[in-house]
Amino acid sequence: MHQKNYIMSKPSSRRTAIKNIVAGTAAIGAAGMLSSLEASAGKLEKSKKNNNKVKLKGTINHSVCRWCYSDISLDDLCIAVKNIGFGAIDLVGPKDFPVLQKHGIYSSMCNGAELGLTKGWNHTEYHPALIKNYTEHIDLVAKGGYKNLICFSGNREGMDDETGLKNCVTGLKQIIGQAEKQGVIIHMELLNSKINHKDQMCDNTKWGIELVKRMGSENFKLLYDIYHMQIDEGDVIRTITDNHQYFGHYHTGGVPGRNEIDETQELFYPAIMRGIAATGYKGYVAQEFIPSRPDKLKSLEQGVHICDI
Repeated sequence: MHQKNYIMSKPSSRRTAIKNIVAGTAAIGAAGMLSSLEASAGKLEKSKKNNNKVKLKGTINHSVCRWCYSDISLDDLCIAVKNIGFGAIDLVGPKDFPVLQKHGIYSSMCNGAELGLTKGWNHTEYHPALIKNYTEHIDLVAKGGYKNLICFSGNREGMDDETGLKNCVTGLKQIIGQAEKQGVIIHMELLNSKINHKDQMCDNTKWGIELVKRMGSENFKLLYDIYHMQIDEGDVIRTITDNHQYFGHYHTGGVPGRNEIDETQELFYPAIMRGIAATGYKGYVAQEFIPSRPDKLKSLEQGVHICDI
């Protein structure tokens, strides 16, 4: 791009010049993004021709959320995961641990103790049931050889932030000692309240981080869902860079629509993965997009390779 193209002879040409600069910059940015994504696709295509799997680099520990492939049996999903080249599945509960263990697949984020997404730790009336469930599940997770267990704040239902924080601390403090003893980390997921989970309390990193600080335990972290926080906050890479010590797990997803994480959406995942890796993170990043294409497992494979920096 030559600077002389944008020298303005008249003040009135300024608007036109700016439009040209913006258009040129956008074209360069789009070309760079497509180039990187096409490189991932190229590696996969070359692998097919050679009948040889592309070996994952190991910088990112990959996983996939079970519910996004609920129409595929867990046995088949385990086989597909191994064929793609990674070894973990998110959001699997104790009843399905034996299936994972049969295939040598790790449960990177366990579930099953929660009362759903709307009834969480911010309302004290749910504490008795939650404490019972989590007390049982912490032991089951540890017995299975796993370390991560998900939880949720619950909906506000008119509750202010401070009351929600106090209630969550009151309830979670009753299980965190056991989690520490068993080596299990409780993760509260950040969910967007703009599109998918209206009224959810834990819908921003500021509130979530304050909860982690008040808990004061290395066994309580946030599950930073990139899809959800792009919708409610944006500024994803800076947020991860500045606050990674509070985040214990990551989920992906295409914005808008929560579909494939390729050039069809607004986030550039290779850069986000580089940001995560730069923090020294050694945990799992789980694909949590809903495939929109007929071959769902090919979409999963594509997503993993896009994030394999």
